Amino acid sequence: MELVRATEAAAIRAVPFIGRGDKNAADKAAVDAMRKFLGTVNFDGVVVIGEGEKDKAPMLYNGEHVGNGRGPACDIAVDPIDGTSLTAAGRQNALSMIAVSDRGSMLDASTVFYMNKIVAGAEGIGVLDIRKSIGENIRALAAAKNKPVSEMQIAVLDRPRHVQLVEEIRAAGAGTRMLLDGDVAGGINAARPETRIDMCVGVGGSPEGVVTACAIKALGGFIQTMLMPQNDEQRANGEAAGLLFDHVYEANDLVKSDNTYFVATGVTDGGLVEGVRRLGPIIRTESIVLRGRSGTVRRVVAEHLAEKWLDEDSLLERV
Repeated sequence: MELVRATEAAAIRAVPFIGRGDKNAADKAAVDAMRKFLGTVNFDGVVVIGEGEKDKAPMLYNGEHVGNGRGPACDIAVDPIDGTSLTAAGRQNALSMIAVSDRGSMLDASTVFYMNKIVAGAEGIGVLDIRKSIGENIRALAAAKNKPVSEMQIAVLDRPRHVQLVEEIRAAGAGTRMLLDGDVAGGINAARPETRIDMCVGVGGSPEGVVTACAIKALGGFIQTMLMPQNDEQRANGEAAGLLFDHVYEANDLVKSDNTYFVATGVTDGGLVEGVRRLGPIIRTESIVLRGRSGTVRRVVAEHLAEKWLDEDSLLERV
């Protein structure tokens, strides 16, 4: 619940900026709120995946210590708003999220920003292989799920780099779900049995891949990734940091511990959780909490008195 309060705070503080066209202002409001709440949590957290390096991100930067210093030593990945552009445009699927695992267990891939990913539910284990063609993987997963290929839905980030991938998915006979942003939610939905997404594929952020792995551990799903350096400098920096190229990273490589938590609160409505809603004097939030060790998925719906969120100075004391 301490982690949920942090994502709730970030999501609520981002609401005034939904649809206002200023993604930086939305992000700053969410970062400020999340950092305040994380300072009260009983753990010694080190930000492995954050807002960037210290000289570019004054808060929640990579390497920053968060929490009150008491309790377990943890790695922490934060994204106060996953989908700042979505928030600024008033589009769906913006989230505030945190992932936590034991200290030293998260892969630090910050030197190589992109990785290729394939994510699915438990049916993908022992069936999918990121080194195979997308057509082969679609047909293999369809067989494992006892489902016609024509009914398979594949989530892909809507980016120019995926034009050929999308063509190959459709040529295989499957349909696509194009994501404007937020491939973490896409990956989680691919691993959940109640959604219409069967697989999430394509090149996205390396930090998001590690965060997704924390969630996949709780869902018993499948994830494979391969790092995609954009130039020789990134490859050299990655090699210096001990990263492996032409290597398949699986869930246990991305996050070595099973003691993982993934927490997300909706900023705007989406397929994973509903966004923040103002209902008269009440602010309503919906969050999802995934715990790797127990394989538990919890949903937290909270109602907050709006007047308690108007006073910035006493916010922490009142929540």
